[in-house]
Amino acid sequence: MMDTIVAVVGPTGVGKTDLAIVAGRELGGEIVSVDSRLLYRGMDIGTAKPSPAQRTAVPHHLIDVAEPDEVWSLGRFRRSVLDGVQEILRRQRVPILVGGSGQYMTAVLDGWSPPAWPADPGIRMKWAEYASTHGAPALHAQLSAVDPTAAQRIDARNVRRVIRALEVFELSGGPGSRQPTRMDVPFEAIRIGLRLPRPELYARLDARLERMLADGLVEEVRSLRARGYGRDLPSMSAIGYRQIAAHLDGEISLEQAVAQVRHATRRFVRQQANWFRADDHRLSWFEPRPDYEAQVLAYLASALATSRVSSR
Repeated sequence: MMDTIVAVVGPTGVGKTDLAIVAGRELGGEIVSVDSRLLYRGMDIGTAKPSPAQRTAVPHHLIDVAEPDEVWSLGRFRRSVLDGVQEILRRQRVPILVGGSGQYMTAVLDGWSPPAWPADPGIRMKWAEYASTHGAPALHAQLSAVDPTAAQRIDARNVRRVIRALEVFELSGGPGSRQPTRMDVPFEAIRIGLRLPRPELYARLDARLERMLADGLVEEVRSLRARGYGRDLPSMSAIGYRQIAAHLDGEISLEQAVAQVRHATRRFVRQQANWFRADDHRLSWFEPRPDYEAQVLAYLASALATSRVSSR
């Protein structure tokens, strides 16, 4: 008999957290964050982290479990999510996975795991120096030459991931994209996707950014910097944090930083669409309109009941 969980996916700012809290209350569920930025303590405003009231309303997992200078690999994240799911199932409650990190959600739901090659500081330093000397596009071109599939998936601006892919190629003697990556998934997932027309979503994201600034995003980044968390950390590469940090370093004005955040957020939305595709038959799509939660809850109640009957 296989257990059943719920997964809520979709682009940033579409309303996944609000829906998950409603579902958690109605279904007796607990939320597992599948977001690589909500891990970090002190990074609250720029990540749109669920508020204390929201986290009180429904138990949340994998939020505020690491300091900003801790590095979590995809493998570690996947194991932590699965551990959380098993704990919730043991309490006979419904695990509700929520997140817009497509790579992380795919790793959990589809049993995808990166090649288990250990880090090699020498290789990483070599490629980091190459990127510093020749630039990120040239580094990405090196990856394209040896693993075009991985290069197509990885944004050239994400130097850390490009270096890791090159590292795996050198350690394994072949493209990491061709390494065995599928693992058994110990549950069935009812997948809910939220979406809105792009202009409407962008307007929401613009309003959210204004709220973040009013709530103290600049001060939050300044505080993190004062605690010693530099721009080179993976956590500080998050949208909003790296642009505001550049402003605090005097490189750009606040207006320029805000414009860059807006542009980067739109680009991220387009990237998310590659992970959560409209033609994915496993996803049931809903638009967050007034009172749509009742429609989603009815669908989930029926799907969960069907799953429980079929697993007997």
